[in-house]
Amino acid sequence: MRSKAADRIMSETGKGHVAVVGGGLVGPLLAVMMSRAGYDVDVYERRPDLRKTTISGGRSINLALAERGIYALASAGLIERVKPLLIPMAGRLLHPLGQATEFTPYGQWPGEVIFSASRSILNQVLLAAADESPRVRLFFEHECVGIDVQHQTLQIREPSSKQITHVNYERVIGTDGANSAVRSAIVAAGGGEWRHEPLHHDYKELTIPAGSSGTHLMMRDALHIWPRHGFMLIALPNLDGSFTVTLFLNKEGTPSFAELTDATSVNRFFDEYFPDAKGLVPDLADEFFRNPTGALGTVRCSCWSAGERALLLGDAAHGVVPFHGQGMNAGFEDCREWMEVLESTNHNWHEAIEQFTIRRIPQANAIADLALENYVTMRDSVLDPHFQLKRQIGFVLERRFRDRFIPLYSMVMFHHEIPYATARRRGQIQDQILDQLTAHIDRLEDVDWPLAEQLVVRTLSQLPIESVTLGDFAASAV
Repeated sequence: MRSKAADRIMSETGKGHVAVVGGGLVGPLLAVMMSRAGYDVDVYERRPDLRKTTISGGRSINLALAERGIYALASAGLIERVKPLLIPMAGRLLHPLGQATEFTPYGQWPGEVIFSASRSILNQVLLAAADESPRVRLFFEHECVGIDVQHQTLQIREPSSKQITHVNYERVIGTDGANSAVRSAIVAAGGGEWRHEPLHHDYKELTIPAGSSGTHLMMRDALHIWPRHGFMLIALPNLDGSFTVTLFLNKEGTPSFAELTDATSVNRFFDEYFPDAKGLVPDLADEFFRNPTGALGTVRCSCWSAGERALLLGDAAHGVVPFHGQGMNAGFEDCREWMEVLESTNHNWHEAIEQFTIRRIPQANAIADLALENYVTMRDSVLDPHFQLKRQIGFVLERRFRDRFIPLYSMVMFHHEIPYATARRRGQIQDQILDQLTAHIDRLEDVDWPLAEQLVVRTLSQLPIESVTLGDFAASAV
């Protein structure tokens, strides 16, 4: 626990006390937002203070900050603090096996980029922002091991003493990740059900270090992908000149993690599938076995609350696989939308929770599905000429009908005003249009553009597109 000179400011105008369980990315951002709205917030985090300790490597999966997350950070007044941490990535640099690399942009308008960010450094910045508020208290190495929803009590274990302390709360919000104790308590109290859908692929992190002069050894402003039809390697740039590399591979079968049992098998595997990457990873086998193998999966929860006293946000409510880069962005969007609903209901928690969960649960399920679908796109489809032709046509249609046709990836990453579920539904319709237009052609010059216009106007309603907020930010962050 940390102390403050004046402790907490207990104001008559305060709106009450909230316990936030989980001090990862979502918890501190939520604490900042709620403290500014007049709530007193206690944040309980099982890990030590990341600003004072170094976490073990191998489990970060570098973050891709996109417009939904940027918009939420801006609404909390934190975007200028975050900007120095970011590296813009304008597209994918594909590394086909035995062929030259190929760059494919994410979008076609100014500012349509995503940003590589270090999870730990971003977490430190958000914790520092929360720590500055006199209404926020941070409790590190305080693990929530259970909740009595009926009696509004947290069971907190401190590793130093191993003792469990019972802490009363007025309201609790769980931002404690995919293994959420708050979610377990809500479900046990009769709040619906949840399930974990494991992906039959695991991941392993590696590092491409910086060059001798601290420069990046590959193209800096891109997300690197080695797609291999069923599995893949990716690399995201870091500010220190290094790249965080992640291998996504089957648990079992051929090839799989189960086959990579010693240095010989690891080196042979990289020689066969990722020869250009292997030469950039010193001591490949040593790092491979030193870093843990991480599991992947989707968390779906049918109920995010227990009355008006307990609520879930972020991965605790909707853990997703990382292949659309939206886990953090969706969690930050949760915070922003929760505060909007809370304000619009004049802080009536019963009404706010009801409105919020009706609004957000369909969006959570949609981005979970989109993330799974994008794994297939990243590891397989990006090398398919038919997929590339459809993508080219999609860009042309976006230029001609920008208020109706926006590529699915762009809707998800660059348009916070388009809900995930709307993006997925429209993406399916757009894919049907593109399939019809490319049924008997293999060149952009052969597209039947009058038919394309007819299909777009007939099947896609107009979108309430806001001015792109990302463009100015991206230009200033580069």
